[in-house]
Amino acid sequence: MAGNGVASIGECMLELSGQTGPNWRMGFAGDTFNTLWALHALSEDRPATYVSAFGDDPFSQGQIGFFAENGIGIGSSPIIAGARPGLYAITLTGAERSFTYWRGDAAARQLASDPAALSKNLENQALVYFSGITLAILDDAARKTLLAAVAKARAAGSLIAFDPNYRPRLWRTREDAQAAIVEALGVTDIALPTFPDEQMLFEDATPQATAERLRQRVGEVVIKNGEQPALIAENGTLHDVPAIHVAAAVDTTGAGDSFNGGYLAARLAGHGPREAASRAHRVAAAVVQVRGALAPFETLRAAFEN
Repeated sequence: MAGNGVASIGECMLELSGQTGPNWRMGFAGDTFNTLWALHALSEDRPATYVSAFGDDPFSQGQIGFFAENGIGIGSSPIIAGARPGLYAITLTGAERSFTYWRGDAAARQLASDPAALSKNLENQALVYFSGITLAILDDAARKTLLAAVAKARAAGSLIAFDPNYRPRLWRTREDAQAAIVEALGVTDIALPTFPDEQMLFEDATPQATAERLRQRVGEVVIKNGEQPALIAENGTLHDVPAIHVAAAVDTTGAGDSFNGGYLAARLAGHGPREAASRAHRVAAAVVQVRGALAPFETLRAAFEN
Protein backbone atom coordinates (compact mmCIF):
# COMPACT_ATOMS: atom_id res chain seq x y z
CA MET A 1 0.00 0.00 0.00
CA ALA A 2 1.48 3.34 -1.05
CA GLY A 3 1.98 6.04 1.56
CA ASN A 4 1.66 9.80 1.49
CA GLY A 5 5.14 10.87 0.39
CA VAL A 6 6.59 12.01 -2.91
CA ALA A 7 10.01 10.98 -4.21
CA SER A 8 11.99 12.28 -7.16
CA ILE A 9 15.04 10.46 -8.56
CA GLY A 10 17.95 12.07 -10.35
CA GLU A 11 20.77 14.58 -10.23
CA CYS A 12 20.80 17.94 -8.49
CA MET A 13 23.76 20.08 -9.53
CA LEU A 14 25.41 23.27 -8.47
CA GLU A 15 23.87 26.03 -10.58
CA LEU A 16 25.75 29.19 -11.56
CA SER A 17 23.35 31.89 -12.75
CA GLY A 18 22.76 35.64 -12.71
CA GLN A 19 26.17 36.59 -14.08
CA THR A 20 27.16 40.18 -13.38
CA GLY A 21 30.58 40.81 -14.86
CA PRO A 22 32.91 38.16 -13.39
CA ASN A 23 30.50 37.35 -10.54
CA TRP A 24 27.94 34.55 -10.45
CA ARG A 25 25.20 33.48 -8.06
CA MET A 26 25.40 29.84 -6.95
CA GLY A 27 22.36 27.73 -6.24
CA PHE A 28 21.19 24.15 -6.60
CA ALA A 29 19.06 22.77 -9.43
CA GLY A 30 18.50 19.91 -11.84
CA ASP A 31 15.46 18.75 -13.77
CA THR A 32 14.04 16.24 -11.27
CA PHE A 33 14.93 18.43 -8.30
CA ASN A 34 13.21 21.43 -9.92
CA THR A 35 10.07 19.34 -10.28
CA LEU A 36 10.24 18.12 -6.68
CA TRP A 37 10.77 21.71 -5.49
CA ALA A 38 7.50 22.80 -7.09
CA LEU A 39 5.67 19.64 -6.08
CA HIS A 40 6.79 20.03 -2.47
CA ALA A 41 5.81 23.70 -2.39
CA LEU A 42 2.33 22.79 -3.60
CA SER A 43 1.89 19.62 -1.50
CA GLU A 44 3.19 20.74 1.88
CA ASP A 45 1.54 17.91 3.78
CA ARG A 46 3.47 15.25 1.86
CA PRO A 47 6.98 14.22 2.94
CA ALA A 48 9.41 14.93 0.07
CA THR A 49 12.51 12.85 -0.68
CA TYR A 50 15.17 13.55 -3.28
CA VAL A 51 16.69 10.22 -4.28
CA SER A 52 20.23 10.51 -5.60
CA ALA A 53 23.82 9.98 -4.46
CA PHE A 54 25.97 12.65 -2.87
CA GLY A 55 29.61 13.38 -2.18
CA ASP A 56 31.19 14.19 1.16
CA ASP A 57 32.69 17.54 0.09
CA PRO A 58 31.53 20.93 1.40
CA PHE A 59 29.41 21.59 -1.70
CA SER A 60 27.53 18.31 -1.23
CA GLN A 61 27.05 19.07 2.44
CA GLY A 62 25.72 22.49 1.51
CA GLN A 63 23.35 20.92 -0.99
CA ILE A 64 21.95 18.47 1.56
CA GLY A 65 21.64 21.30 4.07
CA PHE A 66 19.73 23.41 1.55
CA PHE A 67 17.31 20.55 0.96
CA ALA A 68 16.74 20.13 4.68
CA GLU A 69 16.16 23.85 5.23
CA ASN A 70 13.35 23.61 2.69
CA GLY A 71 11.77 20.43 4.03
CA ILE A 72 13.24 17.97 1.54
CA GLY A 73 15.06 14.85 2.74
CA ILE A 74 17.44 12.48 0.99
CA GLY A 75 16.21 9.25 2.59
CA SER A 76 18.79 6.47 2.34
CA SER A 77 20.64 8.00 -0.61
CA PRO A 78 24.34 7.04 -0.43
CA ILE A 79 27.05 9.48 0.64
CA ILE A 80 30.15 8.56 -1.37
CA ALA A 81 33.60 9.40 -0.05
CA GLY A 82 35.59 11.57 -2.45
CA ALA A 83 32.65 12.23 -4.77
CA ARG A 84 31.23 15.65 -5.58
CA PRO A 85 28.21 17.18 -7.35
CA GLY A 86 28.00 18.18 -10.98
CA LEU A 87 28.02 21.83 -12.00
CA TYR A 88 26.36 23.89 -14.71
CA ALA A 89 26.28 27.55 -15.69
CA ILE A 90 23.33 29.37 -17.28
CA THR A 91 23.96 32.05 -19.88
CA LEU A 92 21.04 34.09 -21.17
CA THR A 93 20.21 35.72 -24.48
CA GLY A 94 17.19 37.76 -23.49
CA ALA A 95 15.11 35.26 -21.50
CA GLU A 96 16.32 32.23 -23.44
CA ARG A 97 18.97 30.17 -21.73
CA SER A 98 21.88 27.99 -22.72
CA PHE A 99 23.88 25.70 -20.46
CA THR A 100 27.49 24.69 -19.95
CA TYR A 101 28.01 21.52 -17.89
CA TRP A 102 30.73 19.89 -15.79
CA ARG A 103 29.13 16.64 -14.65
CA GLY A 104 31.06 13.66 -16.01
CA ASP A 105 32.10 12.29 -12.60
CA ALA A 106 29.16 13.56 -10.53
CA ALA A 107 28.17 11.54 -7.47
CA ALA A 108 24.59 11.21 -8.78
CA ARG A 109 25.81 8.73 -11.39
CA GLN A 110 26.06 6.26 -8.49
CA LEU A 111 22.47 6.69 -7.30
CA ALA A 112 21.71 3.01 -8.03
CA SER A 113 24.96 1.71 -6.50
CA ASP A 114 23.06 0.38 -3.47
CA PRO A 115 19.94 -1.39 -4.79
CA ALA A 116 18.54 -2.02 -1.31
CA ALA A 117 18.84 1.65 -0.33
CA LEU A 118 17.27 2.71 -3.63
CA SER A 119 14.29 0.41 -3.12
CA LYS A 120 13.90 1.59 0.47
CA ASN A 121 13.76 5.21 -0.72
CA LEU A 122 10.82 4.35 -2.98
CA GLU A 123 8.80 2.47 -0.38
CA ASN A 124 5.50 3.93 0.84
CA GLN A 125 5.49 6.79 -1.65
CA ALA A 126 2.26 8.13 -3.12
CA LEU A 127 4.21 9.24 -6.19
CA VAL A 128 7.64 8.50 -7.67
CA TYR A 129 9.03 10.76 -10.38
CA PHE A 130 12.06 10.40 -12.66
CA SER A 131 13.24 11.55 -16.07
CA GLY A 132 15.21 10.67 -19.16
CA ILE A 133 18.15 12.54 -17.64
CA THR A 134 17.97 10.19 -14.65
CA LEU A 135 18.32 7.32 -17.11
CA ALA A 136 21.04 9.00 -19.17
CA ILE A 137 23.49 9.54 -16.30
CA LEU A 138 23.46 5.82 -15.40
CA ASP A 139 25.30 2.95 -17.05
CA ASP A 140 23.29 0.04 -18.43
CA ALA A 141 23.39 -2.06 -15.27
CA ALA A 142 22.46 0.84 -13.00
CA ARG A 143 19.60 1.77 -15.32
CA LYS A 144 18.17 -1.73 -15.00
CA THR A 145 18.51 -1.52 -11.21
CA LEU A 146 16.64 1.78 -11.22
CA LEU A 147 13.79 0.57 -13.42
CA ALA A 148 13.42 -2.58 -11.33
CA ALA A 149 13.10 -0.44 -8.18
CA VAL A 150 10.53 1.81 -9.88
CA ALA A 151 8.54 -1.22 -11.06
CA LYS A 152 8.57 -2.61 -7.52
CA ALA A 153 7.26 0.69 -6.14
CA ARG A 154 4.54 0.75 -8.78
CA ALA A 155 3.49 -2.80 -7.93
CA ALA A 156 3.22 -1.70 -4.29
CA GLY A 157 0.80 1.08 -5.24
CA SER A 158 2.93 4.14 -6.01
CA LEU A 159 1.91 6.34 -8.93
CA ILE A 160 4.85 6.64 -11.35
CA ALA A 161 5.45 9.82 -13.37
CA PHE A 162 8.15 10.18 -16.03
CA ASP A 163 9.40 13.00 -18.26
CA PRO A 164 11.51 11.62 -21.15
CA ASN A 165 13.45 14.93 -21.23
CA TYR A 166 15.75 13.90 -24.07
CA ARG A 167 19.20 15.53 -24.04
CA PRO A 168 21.29 14.13 -26.93
CA ARG A 169 24.68 14.98 -25.42
CA LEU A 170 24.04 12.64 -22.49
CA TRP A 171 23.45 9.56 -24.63
CA ARG A 172 25.91 7.43 -26.60
CA THR A 173 23.44 7.09 -29.48
CA ARG A 174 19.91 8.12 -30.32
CA GLU A 175 18.97 4.43 -30.44
CA ASP A 176 20.19 3.91 -26.86
CA ALA A 177 17.98 6.78 -25.73
CA GLN A 178 14.97 5.43 -27.60
CA ALA A 179 15.35 1.97 -26.07
CA ALA A 180 15.82 3.22 -22.51
CA ILE A 181 12.93 5.67 -22.70
CA VAL A 182 10.56 3.07 -24.16
CA GLU A 183 11.52 0.70 -21.34
CA ALA A 184 10.84 3.43 -18.76
CA LEU A 185 7.43 4.12 -20.28
CA GLY A 186 6.56 0.52 -19.54
CA VAL A 187 6.56 1.28 -15.79
CA THR A 188 4.92 4.72 -16.10
CA ASP A 189 1.42 5.91 -15.18
CA ILE A 190 1.78 9.59 -16.16
CA ALA A 191 4.08 10.66 -19.01
CA LEU A 192 5.08 14.34 -19.22
CA PRO A 193 7.07 14.77 -22.46
CA THR A 194 7.97 17.96 -24.32
CA PHE A 195 7.04 17.92 -28.00
CA PRO A 196 10.31 19.29 -29.49
CA ASP A 197 12.21 16.59 -27.57
CA GLU A 198 9.91 13.87 -28.86
CA GLN A 199 10.13 15.24 -32.38
CA MET A 200 13.92 15.12 -32.19
CA LEU A 201 14.07 11.63 -30.71
CA PHE A 202 11.16 9.82 -32.40
CA GLU A 203 10.53 12.07 -35.44
CA ASP A 204 6.91 12.74 -34.51
CA ALA A 205 5.34 15.18 -36.95
CA THR A 206 2.86 16.72 -34.49
CA PRO A 207 1.99 16.66 -30.79
CA GLN A 208 -1.01 14.55 -31.78
CA ALA A 209 1.35 11.96 -33.25
CA THR A 210 3.33 11.96 -30.00
CA ALA A 211 0.11 11.45 -28.05
CA GLU A 212 -1.01 8.57 -30.23
CA ARG A 213 2.35 6.83 -29.87
CA LEU A 214 2.66 7.29 -26.12
CA ARG A 215 -0.85 6.40 -25.12
CA GLN A 216 -0.29 2.91 -26.46
CA ARG A 217 1.99 2.46 -23.43
CA VAL A 218 0.87 4.98 -20.79
CA GLY A 219 -2.59 5.72 -19.43
CA GLU A 220 -2.15 9.49 -18.96
CA VAL A 221 -0.03 11.64 -21.27
CA VAL A 222 0.57 15.40 -21.04
CA ILE A 223 2.60 16.91 -23.89
CA LYS A 224 4.21 20.26 -23.17
CA ASN A 225 4.96 22.55 -26.11
CA GLY A 226 6.34 25.88 -24.89
CA GLU A 227 3.80 28.65 -25.31
CA GLN A 228 1.60 26.40 -27.44
CA PRO A 229 -1.24 24.52 -25.72
CA ALA A 230 -0.44 21.41 -23.72
CA LEU A 231 -2.04 18.32 -25.23
CA ILE A 232 -3.60 15.80 -22.85
CA ALA A 233 -4.40 12.23 -23.81
CA GLU A 234 -6.78 10.50 -21.39
CA ASN A 235 -9.49 7.87 -21.73
CA GLY A 236 -9.06 7.70 -25.50
CA THR A 237 -9.55 11.43 -26.12
CA LEU A 238 -7.24 14.40 -26.75
CA HIS A 239 -7.66 17.84 -25.14
CA ASP A 240 -5.76 21.10 -25.65
CA VAL A 241 -5.10 23.23 -22.57
CA PRO A 242 -3.91 26.74 -23.53
CA ALA A 243 -0.60 27.97 -22.18
CA ILE A 244 -0.03 31.44 -20.72
CA HIS A 245 1.98 33.99 -22.67
CA VAL A 246 4.41 35.93 -20.49
CA ALA A 247 5.42 39.15 -22.22
CA ALA A 248 8.15 39.99 -19.72
CA ALA A 249 9.84 36.60 -19.25
CA VAL A 250 13.11 36.89 -17.34
CA ASP A 251 14.53 33.35 -17.45
CA THR A 252 12.91 30.23 -18.91
CA THR A 253 15.11 27.85 -16.88
CA GLY A 254 13.01 25.24 -15.10
CA ALA A 255 9.68 26.17 -16.70
CA GLY A 256 8.89 22.68 -17.96
CA ASP A 257 10.09 21.07 -14.73
CA SER A 258 7.87 23.38 -12.69
CA PHE A 259 4.94 22.62 -14.99
CA ASN A 260 5.47 18.96 -14.12
CA GLY A 261 5.52 19.74 -10.40
CA GLY A 262 2.35 21.80 -10.64
CA TYR A 263 0.58 19.15 -12.69
CA LEU A 264 1.50 16.33 -10.33
CA ALA A 265 0.56 18.36 -7.24
CA ALA A 266 -2.84 19.07 -8.75
CA ARG A 267 -3.42 15.44 -9.68
CA LEU A 268 -2.46 14.29 -6.18
CA ALA A 269 -4.91 16.88 -4.79
CA GLY A 270 -7.71 15.27 -6.80
CA HIS A 271 -7.98 17.65 -9.77
CA GLY A 272 -8.65 16.21 -13.21
CA PRO A 273 -5.99 16.35 -15.95
CA ARG A 274 -7.30 19.49 -17.67
CA GLU A 275 -7.58 21.49 -14.46
CA ALA A 276 -4.17 20.16 -13.42
CA ALA A 277 -2.65 21.37 -16.70
CA SER A 278 -4.22 24.82 -16.28
CA ARG A 279 -2.70 25.14 -12.83
CA ALA A 280 0.62 23.83 -14.12
CA HIS A 281 0.67 26.48 -16.86
CA ARG A 282 0.17 29.17 -14.23
CA VAL A 283 3.04 27.78 -12.18
CA ALA A 284 5.35 27.69 -15.22
CA ALA A 285 4.38 31.25 -16.14
CA ALA A 286 5.37 32.40 -12.65
CA VAL A 287 8.72 30.59 -12.82
CA VAL A 288 9.84 32.31 -16.03
CA GLN A 289 9.46 35.65 -14.27
CA VAL A 290 12.25 34.89 -11.78
CA ARG A 291 15.93 34.12 -12.31
CA GLY A 292 17.18 30.58 -11.89
CA ALA A 293 15.25 27.34 -11.84
CA LEU A 294 13.71 27.61 -8.36
CA ALA A 295 11.00 30.17 -7.67
CA PRO A 296 10.11 31.01 -4.05
CA PHE A 297 7.49 28.70 -2.56
CA GLU A 298 5.12 31.64 -2.05
CA THR A 299 5.34 32.53 -5.75
CA LEU A 300 4.53 28.97 -6.77
CA ARG A 301 1.62 28.68 -4.35
CA ALA A 302 0.08 31.97 -5.42
CA ALA A 303 0.19 30.95 -9.09
CA PHE A 304 -1.20 27.49 -8.38
CA GLU A 305 -4.18 28.77 -6.38
CA ASN A 306 -4.90 31.85 -8.53
